[in-house]
Amino acid sequence: MRALPVGDRALLVELADGEETAAFHAELLRRRAAGVLPPVREIVPAARTVLLDGLDDPAGFATGLHGWRAEAPDTRVPDTVELPVRYDGPDLAEVAALWGVPPEEVARIHSAAEFRVAFCGFAPGFGYLTGLPARYAVPRRPTPRTAVPPGSVALAGPYTGVYPRSSPGGWQLIGTTDTVLWDPARVPAALLAPGTRVRFVPTAAGR
Repeated sequence: MRALPVGDRALLVELADGEETAAFHAELLRRRAAGVLPPVREIVPAARTVLLDGLDDPAGFATGLHGWRAEAPDTRVPDTVELPVRYDGPDLAEVAALWGVPPEEVARIHSAAEFRVAFCGFAPGFGYLTGLPARYAVPRRPTPRTAVPPGSVALAGPYTGVYPRSSPGGWQLIGTTDTVLWDPARVPAALLAPGTRVRFVPTAAGR
């Protein structure tokens, strides 16, 4: 763990890997909920870092981190977001070939996993979800699409993501959901936030 100053009131904490980052982020949330975390305006996880912004004493906080022991994220979180999915993506056959299974098995394998939002980025409402076993990691497409439809369920590397709006993208598209991921009129606007548990539920059309 390494803490780097960012401006006058922020720290960027670097962790060894995604699992350690998830555990550290969960520990921050636990301490804040318990009222034992120093005041901080924002806690923003990424793949291997967590940004803490709005600290009164960043240097003192960094010194105190040396005695921390972060546990794994709690897997008993009761609230899970379920996303109905039609497994009808244009890259379904290619993903199946990479996995070495028939195309219809992709829906079964993917929907059997329990996902967790590791961090958000790329576009408002876009979450990077972990949960698939490492053997199902797939490469990005060699040539990105200029426009990916909103609601596209996609894979890249170890992550699953859902495009909240139309945008360019190079992930492998395996399905579609009609669930709105980002709605400025909703509070909160993003359906998925870091730490959220997610399950993909095949619809009748996608089975």
